[in-house]
Amino acid sequence: MKFFHAVAVSLALAGLPALATAQDAPAEMAQGAPITLGPLVLTGGFARATLPGAPVAGGFVTIQNTGTEDDTLIGAASDLAGHMEVHEMKMDGQVMKMRQLEGGLPIPAGQTVVLKPGGFHVMFMDLKGPLVEGQMVDVTLTFAKAGSVVVPLMIGAPNATAPGAMPGMQGMGTMDGNAGMAAPASSAN
Repeated sequence: MKFFHAVAVSLALAGLPALATAQDAPAEMAQGAPITLGPLVLTGGFARATLPGAPVAGGFVTIQNTGTEDDTLIGAASDLAGHMEVHEMKMDGQVMKMRQLEGGLPIPAGQTVVLKPGGFHVMFMDLKGPLVEGQMVDVTLTFAKAGSVVVPLMIGAPNATAPGAMPGMQGMGTMDGNAGMAAPASSAN
């Protein structure tokens, strides 16, 4: 329960500007160039800025599987986190719940999976320092079949909903999860 309280506090404070520095790591992906790992094409990587002392943060990317075999995102790692987990958020009745995907996140052949706020994401746990808006953080994503690849994530505003999202645009995105996730029966999409 303390973990979820820490997450809630961290997310509530995320609307405040970042106050410290993190690592700079210029990268192709930040300029829109896709990263290819076998049949997987990764684009649009970003993370949200955090406050100093925040214990967690989320990372997001779009993964397209152009191949004929399913793959699975089974892990993530970053020098800025004690460890990372693959998570999903979804509605359970009237409550948004977050959980680790124990077996990883399936990336079906011929399909695209979007890791985004309010849905699937990689979770930075036990942050070693803040994520600072305008900088980059490298994350190593590991797939069951394709292997591992370093993905640079542009650090956006604390309320960013997409890579390069401008501050003040927080009302422009949604928190309704990912396509393909079951929606609660009482909600209208």
